[in-house]
Amino acid sequence: MSNANVALVQSLYAAFQRGDIAPIIAALAQDVRWEVIGRPEDYPIFGRRKGPAAVQEFFRLLAELQEASDFSPREFHAAGEKVFVLGHYSWKIRKTGRSVASDWMHVFTVKDGNVTAFQEFTDTAQFTESYR
Repeated sequence: MSNANVALVQSLYAAFQRGDIAPIIAALAQDVRWEVIGRPEDYPIFGRRKGPAAVQEFFRLLAELQEASDFSPREFHAAGEKVFVLGHYSWKIRKTGRSVASDWMHVFTVKDGNVTAFQEFTDTAQFTESYR
């Protein structure tokens, strides 16, 4: 199952890089938990969301707030239902024009071919400072 889970997650990154959010939303469980670690009062995309509609709103807000200059998932590791992805990105914060670059880790939980949970760990201080 781990290879299938990695292939699913890789397909979601490919969709994101094409700007096609629909396949990502279609792969979510109805009760998906989606979280970017951090406080929403520090940066609007931080925090927890639940359900596909909330994740759709996350991606709308992401596109409104940030413009990617680099988005590179680099390593994929599977352990049971978890897929761990290590990568790097660079963004321009639209509100201020400032840049943010950080390594990150994404953790997907995949059950029966659907994403049931997602967590992102990144340099939240950079986002907070660049947004102010």
